Amino acid sequence: MQTSNAAGLPAAATPALWYAALSGLSALLLGIGLSRFGYPPLIPALVKAGWFSVGQADYLGATTLAGYIVGAGFTAPLARRLPPYALMRAAMAVGSLSFVACAFPLSFAWYAVWRFASGVIGGVLMVLAAPLVLAVTPEPRRGRVAGVIFTGVGVGIALSGTLVPWLVRFGLRDTWLCFGAAGAMLTAFTWRGFPMAPVVPITARARRPAGRHFSLAVVLLIVAYGCNALGFVPHTVFWVDYIARGLHQGLAAGSFYWVLLGLAAAGGPVVAGVLADRIGFRSSLRLCLLAMAAAVALPLFSSCPLALALSSLGVGGLEMGITSLASGRVGDLVPPPRQREIWAWMTMVFSVVYAGGAYGGAYLFVRTGSYDLLFAIGAAALFAGAVVDLADLPKRPARR
Repeated sequence: MQTSNAAGLPAAATPALWYAALSGLSALLLGIGLSRFGYPPLIPALVKAGWFSVGQADYLGATTLAGYIVGAGFTAPLARRLPPYALMRAAMAVGSLSFVACAFPLSFAWYAVWRFASGVIGGVLMVLAAPLVLAVTPEPRRGRVAGVIFTGVGVGIALSGTLVPWLVRFGLRDTWLCFGAAGAMLTAFTWRGFPMAPVVPITARARRPAGRHFSLAVVLLIVAYGCNALGFVPHTVFWVDYIARGLHQGLAAGSFYWVLLGLAAAGGPVVAGVLADRIGFRSSLRLCLLAMAAAVALPLFSSCPLALALSSLGVGGLEMGITSLASGRVGDLVPPPRQREIWAWMTMVFSVVYAGGAYGGAYLFVRTGSYDLLFAIGAAALFAGAVVDLADLPKRPARR
């Protein structure tokens, strides 16, 4: 007699839990860590080698973000028609191919297409990886498993700050080809690692009760996650520049604190996952939002090396932890068939608010020249996210 797990999948269709978790980690390492965060450190090399101008290189970065938003938007509807595990496999294969394509700067249009594709696959993998694995994870382990999955993003940030400057010494083409080889290995490793969740039939979706598309708790979670995106802007867009030029410490010092942020991001999700398994996703999320508000605000009070290090470590670890906790919280609020849909909305909201915050922050900085204003806005947004989350406290029995 065939057995099945808590999500209703046949046991044969569900890989070992930790293999599935490591597959999710690998997917985010490729789709976010390498495809998205691996590009910015390459911009100086692209300009220096004469492949593109500064403006073109920056535009390619914006094209990647646009692709990410598009990928996050269409993934949930597409996953209702095609098996999610097949989409994951295809996205990772295309991501690996995009690295190889970027090794050959045939034209600006060629590069723009492949950078857009890199963004799209990042959105696809971000939307699918965690819900697909968490849907088959026993509740007592969901925090730790979510932490393992989102560690992939932090590992990518850390690698981008350490390996990329070393790789470019061998040439841009070799660097991109190394990315491609890494992507191919990650794709091969994960090929049988994703749970083979079935497509939800259209007739089943049509029977979903009207008026329950977004509960109040889900809406508040999305708003809090958007506040988190705004709070993340100062340290990812302005942090290195603040240290290098604002504090007159130079680019080497700025890069050092960026690497600290990335290293913390690699470990933050696991710590947050352990916390979630102890006190629940909702309480952990609220606590981390408040702690990150303090980390973002820290430069307002001190710019000594210890304060800068604590701010880098706090923001890096807490941001990736918050992402992991938010994904787990979705599993508390909606059943597995709808988790991808809600997480897709949250991913889109995060991306749009983050992009708007980056442009708005740049505008404010040009007008005021104040880094402190940017840190104050980021900290206030995170505090607001924690307050918004408090609105869901009354009367509903908390699920872990």
